[in-house]
Amino acid sequence: MSKTPAQRARKHGDRAAAAPGARAGQPVNPTTQRTPEQAQGNAKLIIIAGLVASVFMFWYLHLLTLTQMTQLSGGLAMPDSLIGGFSPDYISQLRGAMDDDALGQLNYVHKTAGTIFPLAAGFTFLLVFGSWLKAKARRWSAFALVAAFVVVRLGGNVAIDTALGSPTDTGAAVLASVLVVAGWVLLVLMLAAAAAAVLLARRQRTTA
Repeated sequence: MSKTPAQRARKHGDRAAAAPGARAGQPVNPTTQRTPEQAQGNAKLIIIAGLVASVFMFWYLHLLTLTQMTQLSGGLAMPDSLIGGFSPDYISQLRGAMDDDALGQLNYVHKTAGTIFPLAAGFTFLLVFGSWLKAKARRWSAFALVAAFVVVRLGGNVAIDTALGSPTDTGAAVLASVLVVAGWVLLVLMLAAAAAAVLLARRQRTTA
């Protein structure tokens, strides 16, 4: 029969009373408990995977698919790629250069890669801000920034499709332009905020 902790302590000292394999700073059962260092390491692995997926989707959407779409529009760039926005006249010109099949293909791009990219980027940056921002006010402000980016990007997809399908609705073209510009601005702000959060966390770690 195995001895009780009290019996082991009387025979071998206080160190023997501890559970076998238990050490300071480590969980008794590593399969069910994780140290803070292990949890942070797992979070970093997820963030790295998310960043890789986000970069890939950005490349696939903006640098590959939307660039190839110019072959169906007589060389005109897709509205999503126009960082500075566009006018209703440009939408009319683009509408005249693209047939129904081309417009349908752009709509399909918006529903697939155009949806996956902001969702993947938003999820990744939520993890970044959640991991590196400790102050609640800063964290929730960053979360709001990410949410705004996702909503604006997805809304921009819908607005572009609506503007291209509504020849007489100039307001839809203006709204689409505003959302496209806002989406790019929010993306830059999100990247800058993430870099600032990581630098701030490192500075606090070195001064602690």
